[in-house]
Amino acid sequence: MPTLVILAVLAVLLMLMAQLWTEVLWFSHLGFESVLWTEWASRAALFAIGALVMGGAVFAGLSAAYRSRPVYAPVTPEQQNLDRYRESIEPLRRLVMIGAPIVLGLFAGVSLSGSWRTVLMWVNQEPFGATDPEFGLDISFFVFTLPMLRTAVSFLMTVVFITAAASLVTHYLYGGIQPTSPVQKVTSAARMQLAVLAAVFVLLVAGSYFLDRYSLMVSENERFAGASYADIEANLPARTILAIIAVVVAVLFVVAAFRGNWILPAAGVGLMVVSAVVVGGIYPAVVQRFQVDPNAVEAESPFIQRNIDATLAAYGLDDVQTETYAATTETEPGQLREDSESTASIRLLDPNVVSPTFRQLQQNRQYYDFAETLSVDRYEIDGEKRDTVIAVRELNQRGLGDDQRTWVNDHTVYTHGFGVVAAYGNTVSGDGQPAFFQGGIPSTGQLGDYEPRVYFGQNTPAYSIVGAPEGTSPWELDYPDDDAENGQVETTYAGDGGPSLGNFWNQLLYAIRFGSEQILFSDRVNDESQILYDRDPHVRVGKVAPYLTLDGRAYPAVVDMDDDPATPKELVWIVDGYTTTNEYPYSARESLEEATTDALTDSTGGVVIGPAPEEVNYIRNSVKAVVNAYDGEVTLYQWDEGDPILATWQNIFPDQLRPISEISGDLMSHLRYPEDLFKVQRELLSRYHVTDAEAFYSGGNFWNSPNDPTSNEAEAQPPFYLTLQMPDQDQAQFSLTSSFIPGGTTDRNILTGFLAVDSETGSTPGEVRDGYGQMRLLELPSDVTVPGPGQVQNNFNANPAISTELNLLETGGSQVKRGNLLTLPVGGGLLYVQPVYVQASAGTQYPLLQRVLVAFGEEIGFAPTLTEALDQVFGGDSGAEGGDADVVGEVGEDPPADEPVGTTEVDAAAQERLTAALEEARQAVAEGQAALSEGDWTAYGEAQQRLDAALAEALEAEGALAQGADAPADGATDAPTEAPTDAATEGDGG
Repeated sequence: MPTLVILAVLAVLLMLMAQLWTEVLWFSHLGFESVLWTEWASRAALFAIGALVMGGAVFAGLSAAYRSRPVYAPVTPEQQNLDRYRESIEPLRRLVMIGAPIVLGLFAGVSLSGSWRTVLMWVNQEPFGATDPEFGLDISFFVFTLPMLRTAVSFLMTVVFITAAASLVTHYLYGGIQPTSPVQKVTSAARMQLAVLAAVFVLLVAGSYFLDRYSLMVSENERFAGASYADIEANLPARTILAIIAVVVAVLFVVAAFRGNWILPAAGVGLMVVSAVVVGGIYPAVVQRFQVDPNAVEAESPFIQRNIDATLAAYGLDDVQTETYAATTETEPGQLREDSESTASIRLLDPNVVSPTFRQLQQNRQYYDFAETLSVDRYEIDGEKRDTVIAVRELNQRGLGDDQRTWVNDHTVYTHGFGVVAAYGNTVSGDGQPAFFQGGIPSTGQLGDYEPRVYFGQNTPAYSIVGAPEGTSPWELDYPDDDAENGQVETTYAGDGGPSLGNFWNQLLYAIRFGSEQILFSDRVNDESQILYDRDPHVRVGKVAPYLTLDGRAYPAVVDMDDDPATPKELVWIVDGYTTTNEYPYSARESLEEATTDALTDSTGGVVIGPAPEEVNYIRNSVKAVVNAYDGEVTLYQWDEGDPILATWQNIFPDQLRPISEISGDLMSHLRYPEDLFKVQRELLSRYHVTDAEAFYSGGNFWNSPNDPTSNEAEAQPPFYLTLQMPDQDQAQFSLTSSFIPGGTTDRNILTGFLAVDSETGSTPGEVRDGYGQMRLLELPSDVTVPGPGQVQNNFNANPAISTELNLLETGGSQVKRGNLLTLPVGGGLLYVQPVYVQASAGTQYPLLQRVLVAFGEEIGFAPTLTEALDQVFGGDSGAEGGDADVVGEVGEDPPADEPVGTTEVDAAAQERLTAALEEARQAVAEGQAALSEGDWTAYGEAQQRLDAALAEALEAEGALAQGADAPADGATDAPTEAPTDAATEGDGG
């Protein structure tokens, strides 16, 4: 039996070691072991404090109650009945008196250890440099000190209550309390102990009441956050009165401990209860009902103004440039000439639609895959910065057959993805395919030389074992190559991405951790082996920076981390980190989950991630985190140098963050304004663009974010990254945009506001471009009616010519998909642009851009290119250049536009026939509608005949185009043409 116990203990210790020591190895490998030790040390210290305080107090209370028990035998019937319980407990008394405090101490220690962040932030706090409007205290008191005091008071109240309860039971069991005794009901020792404990408990209640005064500043009422008129005039003095009463009652308990009379403290407790009801409940309600409600605007306006000012400051909205935008809805020729830079940069490639197209054309093998939603970035190509849709070709083991899913394949052969695929955002090829400037395997194009292997990303195995002894044949699949032996190139990982498996101890621990005995017995685990795990960028950043809340999106970039042209670039993941709190006085609380959820949440992988509470009332994009896709190195850059919460965490974890000055120019050019922060800010601005307290109280000018018109669900339209020029800007900048419609329950979908934030960081090493992060809000006057996204989408769908043409496009086994509906403030009004994709309705499906929808006011354009659609809207000549010219030739080159990529001369002729036929059909529909409205049935019949002929011609042209698309492309390169051939051969694999 002892042997079994020892073996069981050793097994438990080994299991714990497999979890704890492997964590030490992981953190040490990344160079962040101080984070782990600091967290563990603080947790251990708080656990010890909690256990000792709770266990010690309970043990002291039990011991004191037992030692002071009456010496004489019980004489009352009640005590005689209790004597049987005493006799049965006596053999276990020592165990109970020692074991109970230990168990309670363990629970208390575990509970208190969870407050390690609160305690460390209190100890290391930095001032905000701003004060609350009521007490004049620095904001740091509410953010750091008040939560710590609340935690301490709550914990001590629990300790005292449990100690008093344990002491009371012990005194009763051993005769110290005899409720039925005709002489002495409570012994002096019991009275002394219980009265002192009661006094301490009531003092803690007084402390809680006193802290309530400050907590009112971070409370919420029905209309706004922070203390209201009734809170300041009634609740605040009420809490002070209740605290004073509690102190008096505590003194009465101390007096009772020595005088032996319970009448005064009992009366005091009754007074506390009555006061809590009358002073703390009824009086504030009376003030609210009879003094505030009849004069709500006048009474609450000063406090609403506090709420407005605090909210704008806490969410970084106190510097929004607001402009009244008297948008026109009329059109005329040449109206967009001054905005040609914005129109030429309009992103036609929808990153939320074209992922299947990337798969078909660039996936290459079934064990690769792309994310459902791709990323938007900008790259400088031939001296011009271009909006880009970029995706990482990640490993997808689910694409393998069941017979290939062995331990060897899953963990030692298929270990990484390969390269990125990038396409121009505002350009497509002749047949509607993305115009790739980087792609293929090996990766070629305009991005230059970079390390393409993706060992760390958003779609990786639980763990991979890499590394082989020098001189042995590599066994990791690197990339497919028909000219190589066995049709594939193999490699051996040469980086430093994970802890070593070069000794038996580490092999044993990891075998236990992952439940894989193969780690112990496989010949592929050797002295050079490394184990790669926790490879998702969010997981890695979240572990090394446990104080950050992370943006739900991690986006890739190919960058030169040291601005050295002689060294290869690196493929990295960029993650935005936030510092948050829920304790900023008077600031409005916002649910991160609700504010960041929109129509694309499922596709992008979820909402913000990390330790933030369910609601926050302060947020800063304080850290830019970079994770290397090859070796998993995590680099944290301090982005907000003025954030006191981040400064506090720097005191806790020194030397963890690098300054902005160490950001290379190339990396700087790919950083951007974070999407989830913008979502939270736009949600707040839907109300807090109203900065007058009286107008805010009425709420008549509140807005909503419109629902996504391309979604069947009632979900918010996501914000969009694109390059545009706002009315007060000298040139177009990479921006993040959103729009607003009227708030309330109305379904009137007109535009009330347009919001854009400058997301261009510049390319100067260690220096953020002036203007980055500047928010610009265009408010539309109430007498101007500009269609909102929902109205525009309805106008598109209801237009007879457009619906006819779309119905035609959906014939012959095709399916139409509408892309993102972009909004741009150009031409003195609001321009809407929506790409239209066509894909097969069954079988192999991947969307190709075939049409562009444009709307300005009530005018609508619908054409194969953006330029043509703009010209339709603006009298035949918009004056703008659309960014939809054909791009062909080698990946990354811009050859002449008369050589469409992936098409033959037959394809081009068929496309021309189809375009002409559809235009003829559109004109016939328009003429037929006009004739019908005038009652000219002869003209209507002629128009219908023309329509039938045009549709027949269009069907023949579409058939010819489909046949041409099935043939290999003439003059196309490996990257754009071999990939779809491979994809068709290997299967979709998605």
